[in-house]
Amino acid sequence: MLKYAKQVLSKVSFDKNLFEKELLKAIKLLLPVEILELKEWCYKKFGHLYRSILDRCFIQASV
Repeated sequence: MLKYAKQVLSKVSFDKNLFEKELLKAIKLLLPVEILELKEWCYKKFGHLYRSILDRCFIQASV
């Protein structure tokens, strides 16, 4: 599921609203250890574009 979430986020990264929607969906479906890995990957790959979205989504997930 983590691999799939990464693929989806990469494909929708052109649209900030869609990116946020898919990120929240992924966070709901993943295990806590997977969320941590996704968080690290997202900040490395998309931190320069969507830092505020990442902050908001991962704070809501309380990871």
